[in-house]
Amino acid sequence: MTTHPTRFDLKQYQREWFATPRTDLLAGMVVALALIPEAIAFSIIAGVDPQIGLYASFIIAIVTAFLGGRPGMISAATGAMALLMIGLVKDHGLQYLFAATVLTGVLQMVFGWAKLARYLKFVPRSVMVGFVNALAILIFMAQLPQFAGANWQMYAMVAAGLAIIYLLPRVFKAIPSALVAIVALTLVAVFTGADVKTVGDMGALPTALPPFQVPQVPLTFETLRIIFPIALTLSLVGILESLLTAQLIDERTDTTSDKNVESRGQGVANIVTGFFGGMAGCAMIGQSMINVTNGGRGRLSTFVAGAFLLVLILLLQPLLVQIPMAALVAVMIVVAISTFDWGSLRTLTVFPKGETIVMLTTVAVTVATHDLSLGVLVGVVLSALFFARNVSQLSEVTHVDDGNIRTYQVRGQLFFVSTHDFLHQFEFSHPARRVLIDLSEAHFWDGSAVAALDKVMLKFMRQGTPVELTGLNRPPAKVTPR
Repeated sequence: MTTHPTRFDLKQYQREWFATPRTDLLAGMVVALALIPEAIAFSIIAGVDPQIGLYASFIIAIVTAFLGGRPGMISAATGAMALLMIGLVKDHGLQYLFAATVLTGVLQMVFGWAKLARYLKFVPRSVMVGFVNALAILIFMAQLPQFAGANWQMYAMVAAGLAIIYLLPRVFKAIPSALVAIVALTLVAVFTGADVKTVGDMGALPTALPPFQVPQVPLTFETLRIIFPIALTLSLVGILESLLTAQLIDERTDTTSDKNVESRGQGVANIVTGFFGGMAGCAMIGQSMINVTNGGRGRLSTFVAGAFLLVLILLLQPLLVQIPMAALVAVMIVVAISTFDWGSLRTLTVFPKGETIVMLTTVAVTVATHDLSLGVLVGVVLSALFFARNVSQLSEVTHVDDGNIRTYQVRGQLFFVSTHDFLHQFEFSHPARRVLIDLSEAHFWDGSAVAALDKVMLKFMRQGTPVELTGLNRPPAKVTPR
């Protein structure tokens, strides 16, 4: 299991680079091919030229290969980030996008230094499962436009690609089957002259390295007022998706990662891409799963994905543009199928209803809005509400009459959710001469619970009934919130 000590460990860092060089190299090549149509598509969503997304993709991948906290994770331009840029690009132009990208990186570095990744533990498993399943559905749905107006050759090539990817590993495992499928279908398309859409049909590709440039925007508070809200949203969405993706890869590979280092690495990557004419990005769970599925585990796989993408678009562009989209669609369909947690369907009727509702709601919101961060946020809030309801039901109040004294025994956890039921468990219509409230087995967590207790005492006293509290001096019975 990979560990991350607080001080830099050179040997550990070297292992993260060169533990599995052959599989990392091949997996990275597959990822690079899959990055191209996605980067182009996300650029179109954001309203910018395809080269903006391609620049961002290879820069972010290369930077996070060195500075990220999750070896084997792929970061590049993403759809969730692109959706947030539309208004800024439309209203203020490309230079403001570059400035917002740099500021996004600065904020992410601050998040990393503040160690905000620790709060990822508040995302429950039901939300994680919903996040993964929704992502699998979105990956599959993203391939459907490729079939619009397609002929039988497109369907045949996708079917052939799926067959190669699934069947080849049974007899040959030296090269990732996804890479074999892409090469084989490209050769078929070229030599048969098949009438299918290719990578070249997706948009114009860059022909030179991006130059370093400082965003041409006025250095004024007005500029900050324009870009800060967008940058803050981009940084939060980027960190959330990156950390959730890192956690998913942790589980799939049985390793650990440093989420705070990843936050800082994402920040540096976005700062660099902003100064080189790229758009903000974050971890890509689809491409990360392609990498992991094809054996990519180390930093080398992430670096190769970025470097090979650069080689493809600058040196091998004549070959690149001939790759049929059917081949890449087949790869992404396999990723969608392998990403979906099929076991979660079998547990729908086994797990508590609350967890099932949270998982399904997370999926529904994410798929409906195409916003992974919103789906996770709704899931976490819903989980918190279910948790509060369940905990509130763990408190009870019983009473015993002993002559003129009525003793109320309060047990359990009391906070704002449980105060309503707490008030109704005392009998004010038939008061005793004296009331004793035993709090030794209760814990009052907030001001609402203390106020409810105060209300009970006042009500008894207004009826002329003396009230005495016991158990306040015991550790589990503190009446002050902490």
